[in-house]
Amino acid sequence: MAESAAVKVPQLDEIDRRILAELTRDGRLSVTAVAENVHISRAHAYSRISRLTEGGVLTKFTALVDPIKAGLKASAYVTLKLRQHSWRELREALRAIPEVHHIALVGGNFDVILLVRAVDNVDLRRVIFDQIQSMPGILDTQTFLVFEDLDTR
Repeated sequence: MAESAAVKVPQLDEIDRRILAELTRDGRLSVTAVAENVHISRAHAYSRISRLTEGGVLTKFTALVDPIKAGLKASAYVTLKLRQHSWRELREALRAIPEVHHIALVGGNFDVILLVRAVDNVDLRRVIFDQIQSMPGILDTQTFLVFEDLDTR
């Protein structure tokens, strides 16, 4: 039997969780700052962060953007009911829409939930009605407008 080329996901301990919390709070922290905040050596922090990255626990470092201040003044969660076996094709088509900021395949009364952000309601309507609802494989949509965003990270 051939060995798998997949990277083994590391077991997380309390130090790993504290490192993840620090980097979630501020992804720009230096390794030195992470080490100081977690009370470990810089070398230990560096090796832990490398292990978490190689293991796929840390997937990327990114900035959190305030959508309103970035000019995205209209947001909605859009739920989708899909035709059976259409997820794989739809997933890539949805990823190609710049206004779709999050995609989740879920269980329940619908199959997918999207977070869609646009410059205004006219643009939001265009994305939902002209782009998303017209995709083959989508049977039904429901839109929930976002009145206020709170990021808990």
